[in-house]
Amino acid sequence: MTGAERRRQLLDVGRELFAQRGYEATSIEELAARADVSKPVVYEHFGGKEGLYAVVVDREMQRLLDRFTTALAAGGTPRQLLERAALVLLDYIEEDTDGFQVLSRDSPPTSRGTYSSLIGELAGKVEHILAAQFDARGYDPRLAELYSQALLGMVALVGQWWLDHRWPDKREVAAHLVNLAYHGLAHLDPHPVLLAGPPARPAS
Repeated sequence: MTGAERRRQLLDVGRELFAQRGYEATSIEELAARADVSKPVVYEHFGGKEGLYAVVVDREMQRLLDRFTTALAAGGTPRQLLERAALVLLDYIEEDTDGFQVLSRDSPPTSRGTYSSLIGELAGKVEHILAAQFDARGYDPRLAELYSQALLGMVALVGQWWLDHRWPDKREVAAHLVNLAYHGLAHLDPHPVLLAGPPARPAS
């Protein structure tokens, strides 16, 4: 393998093991054995387990951010944006389960990669989209940060729950999330459905 190919292989192996076992339970020895290399090769590319973990997390965050950016950048009504945001995360959980488990499992104490901090970072990166919507509708755009944290936090926690249950169907889950966020508890629709089709996907 070339150096670039070996690096990609180690990232794929790390992603799988961190998803299955979490950071603490994964050892350098196991990573090296799964990749069929010696431990010094892992150290050469990433400086150790924490370095490999950090790159795996950054890669997954970028994948998830790309999905959100593509789905939300087209604009639309507040309800359409909510539907897309909910479906983006649920699609990611379904299609990139290992990646989501890496983001939501334990992380090293020195890492910024805790699930809550990652979701907060993601909310911050899409905040400007919500701020533009607020500004266009006469709401205070300074509140976009609060609402982006609240909405993504709600979707992210439900996503963790849905990963274990896989019921109801993801579109029904998304419809209930939008129902709560859009109508509020005082005006819940007893039989919510999504109005939009599947979100756009980023180019590979």
